[in-house]
Amino acid sequence: LDVTITKKILQDVDVFEYNITHNLGPMAEEAGLYKYLWRPEELNITKAGDLIEPLREGLSRLLQEPEKYKLLNPKNGWGKYENLVTFVFKYLQACIQDPDGDIHASR
Repeated sequence: LDVTITKKILQDVDVFEYNITHNLGPMAEEAGLYKYLWRPEELNITKAGDLIEPLREGLSRLLQEPEKYKLLNPKNGWGKYENLVTFVFKYLQACIQDPDGDIHASR
């Protein structure tokens, strides 16, 4: 999954870009984050500001029960709980910084 926030200055400029392995999809689903991260367009979410609360809530769930989510670490070793926490934290910070930015998720 590659996520990008773009902002129109004189032209579209990427102000945030990050990626994460699809192997963490089941963990994101368990934390209530999957559609917000992988498929925001299905929720009619196009602006970074619309992700602030869902990401904040999902991050809180991840941080409150780390052992629960660590059980969902991919068996193949590609991706782990800490990677998802870092991804959500950085994405949340970027959304707070540029709430009017357009979000794009590329699967």
